[in-house]
Parts: sequence; structure tokens; C-alpha cells
Amino acid sequence: SQMGQSTCITTFTNGYVCCFYFSFLAPDMPVIDQAYSKLSNSITVEWRTVPGATSYLLTAQDGDSFIETTVTNSPGTVTGLKAATLYRITIRSINSGGRSQPSPSRKAKTVLAAPILSVSSPSCDSIAVSWKAVYMAVGFSVSLMRSDGLGRMLKENTTNTSLVFTDLDPGTLYTIKAYAWDASGMPGDDFTYNQRTSPTAPADVQVAFNSGTLRAIVSWMPTEGALTYSVIVSNRLLTLKCNSSSSSCTVPSLQCGSEYSVFVIAHNDAGSSKPTVAVSLKTIPCAPGSVSIEEDETDTLLVSWSSVYFSHYYVVFVKSDDGLEVYCNTSHTQCHFQSDCGFTYFISVFAYNEAGQSPLGDVFNYTTAPCCPSDFSTAFVSGDTLEVTWSPVRGAEMYETRAAAKAGAVQCNDTAPACTLSALQCNTQYNITVYSFSEVRGSNKSCASKYVATAPCSPEIKNISKDALSVISVYWQPNNDDATYSITARGEAGLWHCTSSGNSCTITNLPCGAVFSVSATAKSPAGQSLPSYSVPLETAPCCPTDLTLTQVTQSVTNISWSVGMGAQTYATTLESPKGQAKCHTLQNYCLLGCITCGTNYTVSLKAISETGLTSTCTYQGYSSSACCPSGVKLYRLGNNGIRVHWRASEEVTTFNTDLYGSKGNFTCAPLSGLSHCDITEIPCGDVYTVVVTPATNQGLKLALCPKKIYSVTCSGSSVGRGKRK
Repeated sequence: SQMGQSTCITTFTNGYVCCFYFSFLAPDMPVIDQAYSKLSNSITVEWRTVPGATSYLLTAQDGDSFIETTVTNSPGTVTGLKAATLYRITIRSINSGGRSQPSPSRKAKTVLAAPILSVSSPSCDSIAVSWKAVYMAVGFSVSLMRSDGLGRMLKENTTNTSLVFTDLDPGTLYTIKAYAWDASGMPGDDFTYNQRTSPTAPADVQVAFNSGTLRAIVSWMPTEGALTYSVIVSNRLLTLKCNSSSSSCTVPSLQCGSEYSVFVIAHNDAGSSKPTVAVSLKTIPCAPGSVSIEEDETDTLLVSWSSVYFSHYYVVFVKSDDGLEVYCNTSHTQCHFQSDCGFTYFISVFAYNEAGQSPLGDVFNYTTAPCCPSDFSTAFVSGDTLEVTWSPVRGAEMYETRAAAKAGAVQCNDTAPACTLSALQCNTQYNITVYSFSEVRGSNKSCASKYVATAPCSPEIKNISKDALSVISVYWQPNNDDATYSITARGEAGLWHCTSSGNSCTITNLPCGAVFSVSATAKSPAGQSLPSYSVPLETAPCCPTDLTLTQVTQSVTNISWSVGMGAQTYATTLESPKGQAKCHTLQNYCLLGCITCGTNYTVSLKAISETGLTSTCTYQGYSSSACCPSGVKLYRLGNNGIRVHWRASEEVTTFNTDLYGSKGNFTCAPLSGLSHCDITEIPCGDVYTVVVTPATNQGLKLALCPKKIYSVTCSGSSVGRGKRK
């Protein structure tokens, strides 16, 4: 066939187009020299080159189906074919002129497909190869060689679909090639596969156990061809696994008190080695359990626990809260430790074997009872209040102070090392105990006590009797054991005391006119009581020490006296058989009338206090002045003499006569028993005052008698009577 082509070229500016037409011829038909198959999916065709051909069209036809491929030169290959299949092959040459006619066909058959291998290494020195049957195959050829080129090639021909290569090097990469052949002996496609033998078991397995972390570090010698390793640690209850790409591996989370078997397996892409010979691993013992702590009366702690598997011995550590630590090493399941009061002990029990120390179990803390205050002291701050003090003791968080007696108990709680017990009963013996207390252990009830007696009770004064002016007896109710009672009379005048172990005592020499407060106290070896309620006491007023009586007139006497201590009023009395004169006054003097002259009186005075207490005071008797004579008259005796005459009282026998005038004073004293007196040589012509008075023992003249005035003239013999003065 022929083909043409026209080409138009614009070469003119006036728009004309010049067109040329070219005519080409198709190339000649090629001739196939040979057609053959080297691969099961292709046939290769060889031919002689056709001049003018630019490419070739290869066609492979299988019945109604065909496959075409365009190539540029010989040889050319048609692909995408079926294995072991007879194809009719033709070829055409192509150029721009078209295609040539198909060449005469040539038959060619594709070779057998390659067997698809399934390869494994069932052991470290063997490789097993298997495949499926290949279409049209009558036999198979399988070869094996180390991929590194070392050693010799092994080749096996078989009609089976599997075989095993043995005596191989463990952990080594081998290259396996296999193909099938047909009845004519034509080999088909080959199949190449690289397979490594599984590794051999590692050697020299070592196990290092870390007791602190419960981990085992397993190491071994690397084995040829191993990519990874597995470490298996197992016992009847647990299996642990660890993978590593190196020559060691750490297995965590082991259990204490266990015995494990340790295996190492090497792995690669072919499989796994056999486990190594088991290495026995005993872990550390577990922490002992069922730990109990007991304290006996000898201040000893007994620590006991249950036995632990795989333990060879035990160590118990006891650390007190002050930092001191002791331990006990034993193969038994108990230890004894000396303990002290008031400490908290932290107790740990460890078990040991050749693998090391057991893990830390529970840390038990045991607090001993707080110490007892042994040096407490007591002091009374008042009769019913006792202060108890002591030094702080170890372990005590609070203290309980208790005072116990038959009638009851008093207690107080405080965190301070002191306590004040109040409202204690007097005259009572108390058993004082200071208990220490902690929240953990409660109260230490083994603390020693001491007896303390309270001071005596205050006495109660029942009566005070006045036995004499300055003597009183005080009576009270004795209400204490072995007590001595002191009575005190206290006043501005001072203090007066008496003591007794009974129920009364007497105070003497109390001053008069004083006010006292009388109280009682009791004293015993335990102390002194509070004073009793005071009872007021007033002594009788004092009698005035000085008393003076002054006769004012013959019937009036003035009495004065010094002040009597404690007296408010005074009552005076002058008493005689002829009668009495009385006076009651606030002052310290008094005028008494109706006094009989010439009479002996008894003098008494009562000093009376504000409350009515009276002191009767007796003084020396008092005699009133003698009675003045009556009927005094003057008679002239001659020129210069005068007789004074009077009427005398019965009690008075001796008188004094006095005349007082401007020309002189004259006196005469008649003999006893006479009632007249003569004065001679008295000047006349003068006025005289005449006084006749009884003579006293002391020779004094009584000035109380009345005076009379007489005029004595010089003529005649008479005396003129004057008036009384």
C-alpha cells in the first residue's frame, strides 16, 4: 500500500499559499529468523532489518486472543504472556508510509513458570524448601549456597514439591534458586530466595540479681545470625519475658521469695533457637510478715514474725525517735530489745539469703508508755489549794494530777508540768499521783504517788467567858487530828495569846477599856489553818486613877477624876448613913449636893462603856467639912476687948475665930470644948469681919463658914451687929 502527504507553506505577502504533495511507500515485510522464550511470560523474536522501516509490530496469538508490542529494532520481546503456552508469532514493519504485510508466522512456546518457594529454617542447621506444582513441569532443580560466597553449592533435582537441606551453618544467610523443566528438559523461570538459618542457642548465660530493684540482668555470648534475643524467667506461677537486640537484658518485676528458671532464646528472621539450658535464680526473701511487738514488765520489747521462704537469717532494726538505732541478727523468728519509757520505736524486719536483703516491709512504730514524773513537789498556796510541780517527762503530751482521799478525789489535767488542786478538804490526808498521758498509749497508771496532808480546819469559837477583869476563857470545837490551837486577842492595845491542844484556853492580863478581836487557829505538822471567824471582845472600862473631891459649900462637893480608858459615862456616889449623893455624867467631873457637914462618906465611881460594860471603882472615904457654928455673936469686954460666942455642933469641939478689919486682923483659939473666944486689945472704931470655923486636923481653917460684919465703936460698951457676909 501507498500513502501520501501534502504540506502547505505560506511564502507570499499577498496571501497566496503554495502547497506541495509528497507520496511515501510502505516498507517491505520482515522475515522472522527465530522466536524463543526465556521467561515464562515473554517470547523474544529476532528478524532482519527492513530498509525504511522505523518500527516493528510484534503479535503473539493464542487462539482468539493476541498481544501486540511495538519495538524499534531486533530483537524484540512480547510480554504479558502465559507460561508454558504455544503462541503464533508474526511481525510487521512500519514507517510513515504505513505497515507492511504480516510476516510468515513462527510458533514459539513460553517456558515453564518458576516454582514459588516456601522456605523456612526448622532448625539452626537446616533449611526446608517447598513449592506448589508448576503447570507442565516434570521435574525441579533446587540449589543452595551461602550468600557470602563461602563454602560449596548444594543442588538437588527432584520431582517432588519439597526438600530439606541439612548440615548447614547456623544463623547464616543462604541463597536458594529453583526452577522447573518440562518434558523436553527445557528449564523454566528460576526463583531466587534468600533464607537465613535460625540461630543456635546462646552460650555462657549469666544472671546478676539486683536485690534492691528486684530485677535480674541476664547476659550471654552473642550467637551468629541472631537479630534479637528473648529471656524467659519463669516459675510455676509466673512467666516474665524480656527482649533485647544486644547481649544482655533486664528482667523487672521479679517476685521476692521465688525461684526462677532462666532461659535465653536467639531469634532471627528464620526463627528461634532452642532455649538455653535453664539457669536457676533465687530471688531475695520476702519481707517477714505477721510482725508482732509486745512489751513486758521489765521494759523489754519482744519482736516476733513468721518465717519466710528462702531466708537464711533475719535482722531486726529498732530505731528510737531520738535517732539511736540498734539491731538484732538471728536465725530465729524473734528478738528482744531493751526499751525505755516515752520513746517511739520504728521497727523493721528484714530477711536475708545469698541473693541479698528482703524488700522493706511495713515499718512498725511502737510507742512505749510515757515516763512518770518522779520528782514532783507539792506546796500549799493556801489552806485548801495545793500546787504540784514536776519536770517534763519524755513522751508525755498531757498530765493528770489526782488527789485521792476517803471522801473523794480532786484532779486536774494540763499540758504544762504543773497543776493546782483547789477545794481540798482541811485536816485530810491525800494520796497525790501525777500520771503522764499520750494520745497513742493513753495514761501511764504505774506512776508512784506520795501522801500529803492538808492543814487543819479552822476552829469555831463556841464561847468566851470573862473570868475576871483581865481574864477570859475561850472555848472552841476541836475538829482536827493532832492539832495545837492558838487563840489570839488582837486590839489597839496589842496582842495576847494562849495555846492549848484541848478545847479551851485562858488569856490573862488583858488591859481594861480595850476592844479586841478574838480568833483561833489550829496548827499541825501539815501546816496552819486559816483563822476562825473573829469574835469581838470588850473589856470593862478602866477606873480613873485620880479622883479629887473639893467641898464647894457645906452642902455641895465637887468631884473630878481622870479619864478612864474605855469609859463613856461615869456614875459617882457619896454614901453615908445619913444619906447619899449621886451623879451620872459624860464629863470627868460632877457637883454633888445635899452633903451633910461633918460626915464620913464612902466614895464610889462606876465607869460605863459605850456598850454598857461597867467597872465599879472604889476610892478612899471622904469626910465632909465640919459643921460651922451657929449663933455667932460679939460681946464687948471693956474698952478694948471682945468676946465672940457661938453655938457649936456636937461633933466639933475646937474652933478658930478670926476678925478682919482695917486696923488689923485678930485671931483667937479657945480651948477645946469652949464655945466662945475672947480677943483683947482690939481697936475700936472699926468694922470687923468675924468668922468662926471649926479647927481641922491639919490646922487649916475652913473657908466655908459664914462671915459676919460687926462694928466696934469707941463709945459705950456695945458692939454693933453687922450683916452676914
